[in-house]
Amino acid sequence: MGWDVDALDLLRSGAPTPLVEFPVAAPGVRLLLKDESAHPTGSLRHRHARALFRRAVLDGLVTEGTTVVEATGGNAAVAQAWFARRLGLPYIVVMPGARGEERARPVEELGGECRFVTPPLAIYDAARKVEGHFLDQFGRAAEHDLADELFAQVRPDWVVVGAGTGATSATLGRRARALVAPRGANSHLDSAGRTRVAVADPENSAYFPGWTLDVSDYATGMPSRIEGIGRPRMEPGFRPDLVDLVIPVPDAASAAAVRRVREVTGLPVGGSSGTALWAALELVERMRAEGRGGTVVSVIGDAHPRHLTTYHDDTWSIAKGLDVRAHEQELFRRTS
Repeated sequence: MGWDVDALDLLRSGAPTPLVEFPVAAPGVRLLLKDESAHPTGSLRHRHARALFRRAVLDGLVTEGTTVVEATGGNAAVAQAWFARRLGLPYIVVMPGARGEERARPVEELGGECRFVTPPLAIYDAARKVEGHFLDQFGRAAEHDLADELFAQVRPDWVVVGAGTGATSATLGRRARALVAPRGANSHLDSAGRTRVAVADPENSAYFPGWTLDVSDYATGMPSRIEGIGRPRMEPGFRPDLVDLVIPVPDAASAAAVRRVREVTGLPVGGSSGTALWAALELVERMRAEGRGGTVVSVIGDAHPRHLTTYHDDTWSIAKGLDVRAHEQELFRRTS
């Protein structure tokens, strides 16, 4: 067999990640967490990295010995470094800002190389100048298998996900529209008989205002404090036409929600999981107020001990100006 055949075999899908029941104070409503931290790299980015590599191999852009390059500061680098190592490929990631050991160490332990660039938005041009194949997770579409896997497990009324590249919400929205249920088969689905997709968006991100105003190139120019999601501009992979709702979430609410996830599940998840959970609880609250039952799925991931010193820590949240306590009280009311 050739290298590409072996590579595609290594890039096949793994075991499905679990659905975890989460308590809500809304009779007849179920909230399920799709736990993407069960992946080998502990993150939803695992699926996207696998899809990017698979597409690049199929298109002949990555072959044996190709140096793979990316521009990112988050969990995508860890997931991509994991696949690069598995495929025996050199991996270079260009990260924004000054070198930080917490960001660099997980990538370097997998054999990747980290290069840091200032100002942050210069990472894309810097990555394009590196000799090799630029994966370009924001500009290159690569649908992954989350939607097929999830809808084989459950057909919820709503599925909620944070938006980074936009690829996940687009994949879910496209698949939800293709899987229209026969009329009357599930009275909880929308009038078209399909699951609806909601995007949870943190402060400073462009997705909520851009979606609301229907401005495809909307930009805030401001960085998100929530690792992994929120963008200063509407990315090409985000498809507003495949999203039913975008829910803005205060950063303090995201930080409070990550702590509630850990209390219930034991998982030290990151901020993006908290953002998605808070948005899911907004939908649960709406269903409760309307007297409707049904199921909401919130996609979570990125459970790592490093978050215990950030989102889960009072000293960190106070330093960031996040008033977590008020949101914790609201969370307790909604999830007890």
